[in-house]
Amino acid sequence: MAESPSALTLSVPEFSAPMTGQQTFTLSSYRGKTLVLFFYPKDNTPGCTAESLRFRDLYPQFQAANTEIFGISRDSIRSHDNFKGKLEMPFELISDPDEAVCALFNVMKQKMMYGKQVRGIERSTFIIDAAGKLVKEWRGVKVPGHVDAVLEYVKTLA
Repeated sequence: MAESPSALTLSVPEFSAPMTGQQTFTLSSYRGKTLVLFFYPKDNTPGCTAESLRFRDLYPQFQAANTEIFGISRDSIRSHDNFKGKLEMPFELISDPDEAVCALFNVMKQKMMYGKQVRGIERSTFIIDAAGKLVKEWRGVKVPGHVDAVLEYVKTLA
């Protein structure tokens, strides 16, 4: 679980993207709250399901820390709606089929899958503080224990 230097605190440029609930995510709409943006490869896959379930189960604690959670992948809104409903997620999922948000956070990587090189999302999590600054990131995330570490970090910001 690599993390970047503490000298992060970069302003995140304004962006918007479609999300579940027939809504549009716009970064500036969440000023005053801490944001967790977790990028994952694909809906309904084992690792992505496990990570999403853990965020779901700890959601009340994230809310108590003035934090909103958003999952992001290249899947369609329809796929996201089904995934969200199946897992009863209380947070929204952002659809990024054109990879614009992925590019902003530099999460598209060459990966090995079943012995073949494929281009996909590197599982990554980013924390944006109430002022819109990127204050923490995790790249190449391994699911076990990760969501708990994210929660502990956001509690330090509350």
